[in-house]
Amino acid sequence: MFRSNNVVARIFQRQICTPAPGTSVHCARRFYENLVPSCTIYDVECPDHSFRKFTDDGQYLISFSRNNQDLIVYRPTWLSFSCKEEDCDSYDLPLKAKRFESFFTQLYCVSLASSNEFICKDFFLYMESNQFGLFATSTAQIHDAPATGGAVQGIPSIEKITFHLLRLEDGFRLDERVFHNDFVNLTHSMGVFLYDDLLAIVSLRYQTIHILQIRDSGNLVDVRAIGTFCREDDELFLNSNAQRVAGPHQLPRNHVENGLDHNQINMNNSFLSGIKQRLLSFIFRSISNEETDKTLVSRNADQYPAFFAVYNMETTEIISFYQNSADELYLLFEHFCDHFHATSRNPLSMNFISSHSNNIHALEQLRLIKNKSSSFSQFVKKMMASLPFSCQSQSPSPYFDQSLFRFDEKLISATDRHRQSTDHPIKFISRRRPYSLKFKIKPGPEAGSTDGQTKKICSFLFHPILPLALSIQQTLFLQSSVVNIHFRR
Repeated sequence: MFRSNNVVARIFQRQICTPAPGTSVHCARRFYENLVPSCTIYDVECPDHSFRKFTDDGQYLISFSRNNQDLIVYRPTWLSFSCKEEDCDSYDLPLKAKRFESFFTQLYCVSLASSNEFICKDFFLYMESNQFGLFATSTAQIHDAPATGGAVQGIPSIEKITFHLLRLEDGFRLDERVFHNDFVNLTHSMGVFLYDDLLAIVSLRYQTIHILQIRDSGNLVDVRAIGTFCREDDELFLNSNAQRVAGPHQLPRNHVENGLDHNQINMNNSFLSGIKQRLLSFIFRSISNEETDKTLVSRNADQYPAFFAVYNMETTEIISFYQNSADELYLLFEHFCDHFHATSRNPLSMNFISSHSNNIHALEQLRLIKNKSSSFSQFVKKMMASLPFSCQSQSPSPYFDQSLFRFDEKLISATDRHRQSTDHPIKFISRRRPYSLKFKIKPGPEAGSTDGQTKKICSFLFHPILPLALSIQQTLFLQSSVVNIHFRR
């Protein structure tokens, strides 16, 4: 169907035409073919902060101070200025309009970290229904910490990890949860997952998954801990049996760890943890029933093979178990990729992120990479290295919709990761004929870098709704960043 490049014509067409059932979201997003960033303000004078991301509703821009002590939250606004000429587009913007404050208004600055703690600047989760933000602070890692109290040998230890739940409207601290002498992988939020109001925190040091609920009141409430115990009454059952065996005067001691009360069952270390017991039982039954796949136990595995287990939290059963080279797991990944991105019970959220499960162009790109691969097994392992997906790690911006725009994913993508910077503009080309260039994003200075030998990285923050984006270029040393603002004039 022909779609005009004129916004007025498309609005008129929207008035007289009804989209097909189930396509209203996609039809609305097609308007972004006409509404693209058309102007760039290079090297904006802005506060020396670490800009993290926009919230998914576009209401807030999250940033941290350079000393990783303070949280600074901005409200995105829109540039406004007056022009007396007939053709304002041919004139330069006034100096006032080129400032960071013309696009963003600071709401507040909150001190999160204490003197020996630092904000984990790669970690931030957002609860859209209540506009709550979850942040993390921690002390320095101890790499040679002794494995005491059931800890795993070789895992680093952090003396204190604090999760802060804030109301983003005013920065009010609602609740916090502290983990002592533990290790949670906070890089890109890999060790924490948020699904609606349920929060899962993975303790690598103690091999435990802590499930918490975020109440509407802003309280963090313990639901269960999956690790040593799987069911809520496992601890009571083992304690009662230990009391019968050992007698009434030899009960196990109670102690508080990671802010949670645990009764440790120490029967000369004769018990495996509940989650390990279920996993080993599943593997044993699969082998004994001769139903296991060759990839389940592989003799030709890599030096450090990886495995994936699917666990039912309600029934405490292991549903399936795969090695990272399993063909079956890859086929599930290829055909049902959106299910690996589950972040909410709202199914519409999937439509805002392109994947090879919902977009033919992304699927063609995946199959092209697969066909070029010299080894299918190595290709599968490379694809599986991205699992499990980090929570809220992809931008819902319509400019990353691969049914609308084509771009070089080696230089920019919806995934929240730093990229190697380039002095050439990144092009966004229309997917429909005549495949015209819609807009360009150029990180770094307008005239390019004078030092071509210095390695530079860049990050891109796209607003989820407005034609507005930030490109941030920085060197590997502690030099000031170059921040560009890309917007529709």
